[in-house]
Amino acid sequence: MKLSIRKDALNEAIGHVIRAVSPRPVIPILGGIKLDADARGLTLTASDTDMTIQSFIPAEKDGEPVVRLDGGGSLVLGAKFFSEIVKKLPTDTVELEASDARRAVIRSGNAEIELVGMDPEEYPVMPSVGESAAFSINGLQLRQLIHRTVFAVSTNESTPILTGVLWQLAEGRLELTATDRHRLSKAECGVAAEPDLKLDQLVIAGRTLNELSRLIPDDGTVIDVQATDSQVLFRMDGILFHSRLLDGTYPDTSRIITNQYKTELVMSTRELADAIERAYLLSKEEKTNIVRLSTVGDGTIEVSSSSLEIGKVTERITPEHLAGEELKIAFNSRYMLDALKVIDSEKIHIGFTGAMSPILLRPHQDPDMLHLILPYRTTT
Repeated sequence: MKLSIRKDALNEAIGHVIRAVSPRPVIPILGGIKLDADARGLTLTASDTDMTIQSFIPAEKDGEPVVRLDGGGSLVLGAKFFSEIVKKLPTDTVELEASDARRAVIRSGNAEIELVGMDPEEYPVMPSVGESAAFSINGLQLRQLIHRTVFAVSTNESTPILTGVLWQLAEGRLELTATDRHRLSKAECGVAAEPDLKLDQLVIAGRTLNELSRLIPDDGTVIDVQATDSQVLFRMDGILFHSRLLDGTYPDTSRIITNQYKTELVMSTRELADAIERAYLLSKEEKTNIVRLSTVGDGTIEVSSSSLEIGKVTERITPEHLAGEELKIAFNSRYMLDALKVIDSEKIHIGFTGAMSPILLRPHQDPDMLHLILPYRTTT
């Protein structure tokens, strides 16, 4: 292999794929980045077996050369040092030469670095999705769906299926659901798909979706998605993002979602979030995060928390709309704040089905997002 490449293009591609490199790889070669050069350009690949990212640098872009190839080939270089050294090279052009797969020379200006490589034949092959279901989605919409749900996945590895987000598609609508059994977040949007295409029980790890979200461009580019029973592939401009699906059956959460409430209110999202944030400051000192909400009887609600060592916070708020039975309920304020932070509507609708029944939050007059939080049983 022998080529020269623009440093900015190489840096960007390394930044994309290095997200799939594990700090503790199961086999040494997965601690590296694979480089494949041919007449089309340079392809970089990284994988941790659960997630594989591939970034392609074309030989030419917008009529300007990016990669000049004098000889094709493949090699694998240690990801950590390779990425760090490329960032610190002195000129805008990088020369890369490898007489064999085990040793590479990088030149830039007066700098010359020799790196020991690994055998590219030992590097895992990029998985193939073969015959698969396919649809397309606007990248910004996909990022928003992930942002609105992924925070609610479980961090408990004893229930692996709940560490992922459930994807379901029917009638051209894609719905993402995440739950850790204490809270639930659901969001949906329309996608470009065949009318009869249906997907169910497609579960992608939350960690993987966070990495995917960071790779999505800000220009609203369309992302093509291909899925099988065991894997999913996302295609975007110059990037292939492959993920293994989580094994298992995701629990049916539809039974706990209702539109029948005993008490409901509509109010400013920001005003409620600020009040709960102030109450949270005391509740976290007790290491419980418990905040209480109650109706007062004069059309207002009261948000409160207390700490034996510090004191008590009580704040009254007047909602825009309050109807139904009197209510006293306690909940995890951290869970509530997580949900409120991803609701970008000025007003929020909250439905209560009882002091020990789920709390349901929706952006006011927006049916495409839902958050559910289970309350706490308290003695006071």
